[in-house]
Amino acid sequence: MNPARRHAIFSRLRAANPQPASELEYRSPFELLVAVVLSAQATDKSVNLATRELFKAAHTPPAFLALGAAGLERYIKSIGLFRTKAKNIIAACRLLLERHGGEVPRTREALEQLPGVGRKTANVILNVAFGEPTIAVDTHIFRVANRTGIAPGKDVLVVEQKLLKFVADEFKQHAHHWLILHGRYVCKARRPECATCPINDLCEFKTKIKA
Repeated sequence: MNPARRHAIFSRLRAANPQPASELEYRSPFELLVAVVLSAQATDKSVNLATRELFKAAHTPPAFLALGAAGLERYIKSIGLFRTKAKNIIAACRLLLERHGGEVPRTREALEQLPGVGRKTANVILNVAFGEPTIAVDTHIFRVANRTGIAPGKDVLVVEQKLLKFVADEFKQHAHHWLILHGRYVCKARRPECATCPINDLCEFKTKIKA
């Protein structure tokens, strides 16, 4: 795909949604960190249902430590892998207090040292909480990047690197959200809605669904 076509794609996505936002509900970088860890292999909707009650009971690392893993599990048991996630979140809270004064760090290296935080989670936090032009590649973005031809790659790291290289600077801040929302609601996994897709004529998907 050439630069002009990529620019046109992101221009349309921006025109349709100038200020995209995460669908996870949070009020602080710490709440976002918890929500993103919980969202692995889970829907944002299911995470929000759990965290609405959880964050009423606890919304700081000390409060989470007071809950303990068992107490946290009671709030998140509807979410997949909840025991492992509870263990990781409690361990992350300890490290936040020990190393960062209870604050969420603003560097990838420090974030990835927290239990339960990998590259994708770190990218989300850097982008959403701190405004960094990072692009977190999840299953939706991986699919859209490959299917449309924007940034094809065999694994998520290759796709991320290509997006960072090919996406114009003016779009990098919000590219993550435009692509994830497009994949979630239009360019769906099983049956993409090509007929109503706003970038249909720019997309390089060879087997578009007509209706």
